[in-house]
Amino acid sequence: MATKTWALDPTHSEVQFKIKHLMITNVTGSFDMFTVSAQTEGEDFTKAKVSFTADVNSISTNNEQRDGHLKSADFFDVEKFPQIRFEATKTENVDSDGSYDLYGDLTIRDITKNVKLSVEFGGVVKDPYGNTKAGFTINGKINRKDFGLTWSAVTEAGGVVGDEVRIAAEIQLVEQA
Repeated sequence: MATKTWALDPTHSEVQFKIKHLMITNVTGSFDMFTVSAQTEGEDFTKAKVSFTADVNSISTNNEQRDGHLKSADFFDVEKFPQIRFEATKTENVDSDGSYDLYGDLTIRDITKNVKLSVEFGGVVKDPYGNTKAGFTINGKINRKDFGLTWSAVTEAGGVVGDEVRIAAEIQLVEQA
């Protein structure tokens, strides 16, 4: 079976995160600049080589002051650590409908931890222009403190920022010629 190379369709993809603020609501953020690539045998993504990189400077929470704080040394320290990276290490089928667990090495602030992401495979189709596309819905959780993101202030409710970060992504890939 032929090896296929897939690249991100950025206009049909997004990467978001949610984290508790004051332990009563969630703040949603995203990375506006990121890349995803994959290599598969045919159209079988269960054994794909997958690579993801996000430009930390593209973080957006719809609040310029908060975004600046997140880019500072208190959080991501974008001057020293400009990228977040993920390299897939293995997949495990969850059920026959195309859901699986994707394991990989996530690197934030030069700290690498193995994480598990839940993937729902949407399928492979040809678009109206003849391009072959594959779609994925991805969800996961990480503890920000595992990656050196330890800043917080204390309030009567606890911390200002929760430790658990929920990740949600919609990824569309396009087969490369």
